[in-house]
Amino acid sequence: MSNKLTRRNFLYKTTGVGLSLPFIAKFPEIIIRQKKSPGRIPIILCSRDEEWAKKVLTPAWKTLAQSGSILDAVEKGANVVELDPEDTSVGYGGLPNEEGVVQLDASVMFGPSHKCGSVACLERIKTPSSVARLVMERTDHMILVGEGALRFAKAHGFKEEDLLTEKSRLEWLKWKENLSTDDDWLPPADGKYDPKKEEHNTGTINVLGVDKNGDIAGITTTSGLAYKIPGRVGDSPIIGAGLYVDNAVGAAGATGRGEEVIRTCGSFFIVEKMRGGLSPQEACEAICQRIIEINGGPEKINFTDKFVAVSKSGEVGCAAIRGKKNEPPEAAFISEGGLKVVQAKYFIEIKE
Repeated sequence: MSNKLTRRNFLYKTTGVGLSLPFIAKFPEIIIRQKKSPGRIPIILCSRDEEWAKKVLTPAWKTLAQSGSILDAVEKGANVVELDPEDTSVGYGGLPNEEGVVQLDASVMFGPSHKCGSVACLERIKTPSSVARLVMERTDHMILVGEGALRFAKAHGFKEEDLLTEKSRLEWLKWKENLSTDDDWLPPADGKYDPKKEEHNTGTINVLGVDKNGDIAGITTTSGLAYKIPGRVGDSPIIGAGLYVDNAVGAAGATGRGEEVIRTCGSFFIVEKMRGGLSPQEACEAICQRIIEINGGPEKINFTDKFVAVSKSGEVGCAAIRGKKNEPPEAAFISEGGLKVVQAKYFIEIKE
């Protein structure tokens, strides 16, 4: 995007002048797509596009304005997606494993204390990020898994609930019935479904924030790879892979093919590149290039990962391995200037 001061940019730059944080929290109406953001704090960043950003960042910003806690703010934003049954990649309504069971992963990290907590393969609890926060705050452990994570959540008053919605159940059943022509599962006679063309859903969300003092917090939460082998854990609950926060530098998070993020320590890689002097954007691009390189080049890539990052000063970055020309990957952030969408740089174009 050109740095030329257009009328639209001028209006953006002048609209927020003199408005207080609580006022903007109620009216985050300014939405501008841009390639790069100047540093500005406080700021909250999420790895979703405009539609989800409005849902996630508005209540997160309001929470920050009311409580002053960046940790409360990112948790509030993450909870929005976890509780939404229409989203099939996070929390309630997430697509299940191959046996039809929803298993959730989440992590949280708080910059001032450099403490973290996470849960993996958590069943029957809608908000795994809130459980992960309690692992961080109420134990001397960093990760709880499976039945142990569930017992811990119940001990803290979380209610067990069925996470499989009708929408996600039908998606799983369609996958199951069309998985093989050699088993006893038969699809409806008029069903039109090509499993070879079905994308393996890998959605996740990162919510990262910096408060007015420069303190940083982050959350990553997901239902993981759709139809995974039961017990599979991706990058989201792994500190340094799906999430990393350093209060002296910034924060980073990942979505997409978790196995690739784990073996490159993706989020830690980004933060360390930022520590070495790269901008958040340059650091996100560097991890994408690293993953492409260790896989033998672009022609070997049949998956994607997307990374987001924010520096201590509030500059953001977003890059993805693959993207569509007319529908590039996006992230979004909210600050005193309103809500803005950032288009990710991507390295491999997906043909329409």
